[in-house]
Amino acid sequence: MAFNVIITGASGMVGRGILLECLESPEVAHVLVVNRSPLGISHSKLREVLLQDFQNVASIAHEFGGYDACFFAMGVSSVGMKEDAYTRITFDVVVKFADLLYGINPNLVFNYVSGAGTDSTERGAIMWARVKGRTENYVLRKGFRDAYAFRPGVIVPEKGVKSKTPLYNFLIVLATPFFGLLKKSPSITTTGKIGQAMIRSMYEDYPVKHLEAKDINRLATL
Repeated sequence: MAFNVIITGASGMVGRGILLECLESPEVAHVLVVNRSPLGISHSKLREVLLQDFQNVASIAHEFGGYDACFFAMGVSSVGMKEDAYTRITFDVVVKFADLLYGINPNLVFNYVSGAGTDSTERGAIMWARVKGRTENYVLRKGFRDAYAFRPGVIVPEKGVKSKTPLYNFLIVLATPFFGLLKKSPSITTTGKIGQAMIRSMYEDYPVKHLEAKDINRLATL
């Protein structure tokens, strides 16, 4: 069986890695990317829908019929942001997306890309961790057929994928000679393994729903 998937955040490092794995996988038949700007990629499986304001996702609801999964990889840095502004961009947008998709197809798998150190209690001292924890909890409790919160820490990019953060790209260049060694560490994952784990999640009932790097790597190879 081949699946149809929705991806957000495909212009970022993690989202681009997920997209490439989906386009290469025989287990994925069709990919709908929802982005603010064009990716510049042409592929027979790929359809792009541009949406400038993700708070207005209901305006493209007609595009979402017939999909089996949503891989939500869109996110922003919390640096310099107040909690209310970060909440609007992080929590509120995911809630609108999840609510809309649940109404169309509750049998869908919804995967949210969060981050290592996210606070599931929603009461910790770190602002971004509280907000992402609240977002994770909402998605996991929504009632989809299945849902996962991906919490990668250190990510090794593959297949030419780059980060939108110049500093991260600089550090990646410095670390390139050590990639072979880094990939052997259970606490480090890759853009490819994140994408592969996303694909596996559509038909593997993995018992852990908060996926740290070691779980991402394990799910990717099931």
